Amino acid sequence: MFPRVSTLDSVRPTPAGSRSSTWATLEDVRDMADHAFSRSAGAPLITGNAIRLLRDARENYPAWLEAIRSARRRVHFENYIIADDRTGNTFAEALIERATAGVSVRLIYDWLGAFGKSSRAFRARLAAGGVEVRCYNPPRLESPLGWVSRDHRKLLTVDGEVGFVSGLCVADLWLGDPLKDLEPWRDTGVEIRGPAVTELERAFGRVWAMLGAPLPAANGRTADENNRPGTAGSTAAIAPVGDVAMRIVASEPATSGTYRLDQLVVAFARQRVWLTDAYYLGAPTYVQALITSARDGVDVRMLFTRASDVPLLKVVSRIGYRPLLEAGVRIFEWNGSVLHAKTAVIDRRWSRVGSTNLNLASWMGNCELDAVVEDEGFAHQMEQMFEQDLANATEIVLEARRRIRANAAGTKRHARDHRHGSGRAAASAARIGNVLGAALMDRRVIEPVERRTLLGTGAVLLGLAVLFVVFPRVLAYPAGALLLWIALTLLYRGWRLRRPRSSSPPSDSRTTSQ
Repeated sequence: MFPRVSTLDSVRPTPAGSRSSTWATLEDVRDMADHAFSRSAGAPLITGNAIRLLRDARENYPAWLEAIRSARRRVHFENYIIADDRTGNTFAEALIERATAGVSVRLIYDWLGAFGKSSRAFRARLAAGGVEVRCYNPPRLESPLGWVSRDHRKLLTVDGEVGFVSGLCVADLWLGDPLKDLEPWRDTGVEIRGPAVTELERAFGRVWAMLGAPLPAANGRTADENNRPGTAGSTAAIAPVGDVAMRIVASEPATSGTYRLDQLVVAFARQRVWLTDAYYLGAPTYVQALITSARDGVDVRMLFTRASDVPLLKVVSRIGYRPLLEAGVRIFEWNGSVLHAKTAVIDRRWSRVGSTNLNLASWMGNCELDAVVEDEGFAHQMEQMFEQDLANATEIVLEARRRIRANAAGTKRHARDHRHGSGRAAASAARIGNVLGAALMDRRVIEPVERRTLLGTGAVLLGLAVLFVVFPRVLAYPAGALLLWIALTLLYRGWRLRRPRSSSPPSDSRTTSQ
């Protein structure tokens, strides 16, 4: 359970013989809080697990490869990017070797994540080697804006016995290149054993079913595996291997389970909220939760990357620093290579590790996966790691004139431009839209730090206005083509939903568009 609220510790004992005692009251409140967390995340608390913290690719990749190479029955691998480079080919060879040996190997990759990172020949080689490969959300004529939703998960399960959840994709960037003076990307993952692995497999099975025929059984196991001892579909079928309690929060588009849980846990925090994120663009309600916690005396610290692989995002993200800093939130920027981790540790008890960034694209638009751990020992490890990261970070402060600056000069830059999908671009657009709305509707005071956004957007709109006036066809034809595409899509989908001419009920086998 989440650490007890301070006010609960001061509850006075009720008189003897009364209807309820202090301990019953505390137990009731804890039970209510547990239900609140479970309902917010859409994920139950699972006990009896063992967890291992893995830092960077140097610890994650070897553990992943060892598990894959030891697979006897099945490998489920879901990752936003599996690049056609040295690292990606190492994993491809391991997957193909297991598939050739008769292991069921299934792989899900994201179309946009793979765009420009791996070739059709690379994926064909996997398929030819016996790996079942499915692509999440490739472009379709009947879905002009379908590309907005991405599968941003980083998940691996092997034999239903061990699972890995992280922020790492599979590419050389995470290992770095000493010859080119490129440091490894900073990232975090976990290895999980115990009943929670069944929830990881169930999460994989849901996305697998979105992309084609579902797995042979709802619990993510093949038909012959269901007949083996100890492979029932519930988490109780896996014997406890430790004493760690956790939730597996598997978000899908429009579910926002992690978003609701993140806000609720911050609201419950009494001592500290330490967050690490790669692409921060906080939603107003989440920002307000952080601000009120900081003003209430909670130690709120946020660690972001400085050498971002999305340069525009760093500028837009900094726009949101001021209200946090003014409320007492401490913000740090990582001085090394790209910091790609998405983690949280709160009140020395609650921790989160996974793929969800603190922005609306991750919270509401993508398929994401996080391990939410309620364990003091693991939280202690997370706090130690956070403090080690702060030793290589620069704190951002407000000057006397209320301008934002770093309190130390000089930052190493080892990042290369690396397009990482539409999710962060969509979140950036939301932040820019917030600034523009404030300027056009006068609904709040415009801060000086937002000057660049207003000037840049104004210049772009001025250029578009000139094009419309001088060369109207330059923009009219593309706009007309886009409107035609959307109109045809709506007509096509409406036609597919027409009532059947026959009075008989439709067959259960009829397919519908997703």
